[in-house]
Amino acid sequence: MSELIPDGDDLRKAVKWVSGELQSNPEQPLQPLVQKAIFTYDLSPKDGDFLTRFFRESRQEA
Repeated sequence: MSELIPDGDDLRKAVKWVSGELQSNPEQPLQPLVQKAIFTYDLSPKDGDFLTRFFRESRQEA
């Protein structure tokens, strides 16, 4: 898993939310979750890219 700690409370909340969703249903597609997190937590495109990279890397390591 990436060792980077995201800046900003909204991004941290989004990481936590996506993590929880993936724990509930690990087989669900990542991109719809990231899109929902972007809109829910009003994230920037850069933050959205971070989320995608973060969870893709974590899935590859699993």
